[in-house]
Amino acid sequence: MLRGLLALSVAMLLPGCASTGSGSSAEPKTESDRTDFDRRASVRVELATGYFARGQYDTALDEIKQALALKPELREAVNLRNLVYAAMGETAMAEEGFKRALNAAPTDGDAIHNYAWFLCQQGRWTPSRALFEQALALPNYRGSGRTLLARGVCEARNGEWPAAERSLSKAFEMDPANPAVALNLAEVLYHQQQYERARFYARRINAQADLVNAQSLWLELRIERKLNNGVVVDDLSQQLRRRFSDAVETQRLRDGRFDE
Repeated sequence: MLRGLLALSVAMLLPGCASTGSGSSAEPKTESDRTDFDRRASVRVELATGYFARGQYDTALDEIKQALALKPELREAVNLRNLVYAAMGETAMAEEGFKRALNAAPTDGDAIHNYAWFLCQQGRWTPSRALFEQALALPNYRGSGRTLLARGVCEARNGEWPAAERSLSKAFEMDPANPAVALNLAEVLYHQQQYERARFYARRINAQADLVNAQSLWLELRIERKLNNGVVVDDLSQQLRRRFSDAVETQRLRDGRFDE
């Protein structure tokens, strides 16, 4: 039941692969400190991130290679390369890269987060959990909301519903505008039969024209069905058929597969 919704949260997580700081005592860099190589490498990483988000992994990897040719130790490029390897199915290369990155910078919160997410996707929940905790414990770590979202998703995948609710509720407190947080929290609450609360979060997404999608409509439809709100179910069904006629969720509606 959760697979489609968790895919959305992955998409929201991955753009956060660039470094966000992890409590280093080094003096912050400003624009005047950046060399031409720094700027050119940064542009390559930005391009690679965009290609990666669109699933163009070969092109993303090529941009990363060019960034690393300019700045061989650029953390953002190294971290993104590991994520690209993982997305391409090169799991051994990805894991080796994650380990090297952490050996080189053991307090890099983004590297820790990305490795934890990779391990979660591999079904290796125990080491993944430890790494999420390690990232969250870093002083001045600015990626806590993203890490709480990832941890909540992994806890849900592992069937740890109350723990997932706690993680995602904390993530929502930190970033209430993040639709991935709201969607996953609504799904977790739905799974725990907390339908009124689940509806609150699902409606937050569906009330915004630029955020509503087949997954969010399908979730709210299933919630309203559990609450026996037939009129609302009919309205959501019409929206789903009209706006997302080819979506997997629409096919499930046609087949009456509400509880898969």
